[in-house]
Amino acid sequence: MQNSHASLGVPAPPAWPRGFHAYTGHGGIRESGDDISVVASDRPAVSAAMFTLSRFAGPAVVLSRRHAAGRRLRAVVTLAQNANVATGKEGERNAAEVVARVAGILGVAESEVLIGSTGVIGRPLPMDAIRTHLDQPHLAQGAAAFDAGTERVARAMMTTDTRPKTSARSVGAARIVGVAKGVGMLEPNMATMLAYLFTDADIAPDALDAALRGAVDRSFNCLSVDTDTSTSDTVAVLANGAAGPVDQVEFAAALAEVCLDLTLQMAMDGEGATKLLRVTVDGAGDRAQAKRVAKSVVNSPLVKTAVHGADPNWGRVLMAIGKNTDDTDIEPAKVSVRFGGIEVYPEEPEADTLDRLTELMRQSEVDISVSLGLGEAAATVYGCDLSAGYVRVNADYTS
Repeated sequence: MQNSHASLGVPAPPAWPRGFHAYTGHGGIRESGDDISVVASDRPAVSAAMFTLSRFAGPAVVLSRRHAAGRRLRAVVTLAQNANVATGKEGERNAAEVVARVAGILGVAESEVLIGSTGVIGRPLPMDAIRTHLDQPHLAQGAAAFDAGTERVARAMMTTDTRPKTSARSVGAARIVGVAKGVGMLEPNMATMLAYLFTDADIAPDALDAALRGAVDRSFNCLSVDTDTSTSDTVAVLANGAAGPVDQVEFAAALAEVCLDLTLQMAMDGEGATKLLRVTVDGAGDRAQAKRVAKSVVNSPLVKTAVHGADPNWGRVLMAIGKNTDDTDIEPAKVSVRFGGIEVYPEEPEADTLDRLTELMRQSEVDISVSLGLGEAAATVYGCDLSAGYVRVNADYTS
């Protein structure tokens, strides 16, 4: 019998890798629906993690940075709808208490638990409700009570997301499974986004860390919805070794694929988004320059609104390139711009080509390419259009 996902033509959510189990429940943080999730390994694991660079990083990030430094994370707990940011010493105590309670449920050290918290900034957590929830008798069974699948966990993490985000790849006998949330306040320095990756591969901590950093650099850190860097961004990978060793190169490639897949899902689900915007810059002097110029294009409100309106206004792309005033080696005479595969600058399209361009801009995915004519480096970044829906979502976020 086909499952409901397959019958609708939608891939079924992936199962957890060997040794990982999950729980979700309604802890009273939001009015209804699951808002607490825990994913844990039934055996020791190694880990790697990256966090927001925001100077207003929340207590969850500050605490998790300390725990992640040991590279022995074994569980992740996430609270949704409340970021627990700008909440002072009380917020720090509350984050630590949640970690301690989850560690007690699992019978692991507090230093093995990472915490993520996402949602409204500046409000204390409803700790009485959270305590009552985590004190439920059935949770005393620990991981034996954990039966939530990946989609339930991804859904429990959501705030303004419209759909859960999961992805998986295989590498040798092992699997890598990712869950993520994020549709707004997305401009990763690390990107509000949370992404957790779990694998049963046996891989050394240094190799795991290198694979994660390489993957993040070309995925989550190439994502921007609205140029706003969150106070809570976290990405972490836990590896428990249950499937045995894997080829490190193949593992890094598979991890990068999962991260990119989750990145594209977040871009396509951007707040109010109707289109995925992909900007590629090549011919740059180095990759940093390529990424910088591409970000200036994907972040431009005028470019994003033109994409939303299917208006092939390449003048706005030129404007966005020109904003990089510190890149004095950029010369208009060397630059070319293409929408899809059609050049719009310096060769101005004819009238019949404009009709083709408009059709390209009406698609659900829009590609803009820029060549700087300076070198061999390239970068691709991901974003979305800017619609009235974005304003509505954020104008009413706390009211």
